[in-house]
Amino acid sequence: MAHPKSRISKQRKHKRRTHKKAATPQVATCSTTGEKHIYHRAYYDAEGNMYYRGKILVKAEFED
Repeated sequence: MAHPKSRISKQRKHKRRTHKKAATPQVATCSTTGEKHIYHRAYYDAEGNMYYRGKILVKAEFED
């Protein structure tokens, strides 16, 4: 098993990891409902209906 010859300093370790961070997600506004959602994802509106690309996928059923 390989072993490091010397310990890597914190500064060197942090320099290597500077570009490892989460990207901000792109947010779109639906033209049908006006809801904000993440691109290429299905989303729920205020009534509980599920939409994708402006079309209803699952209609909400409410019990009285």
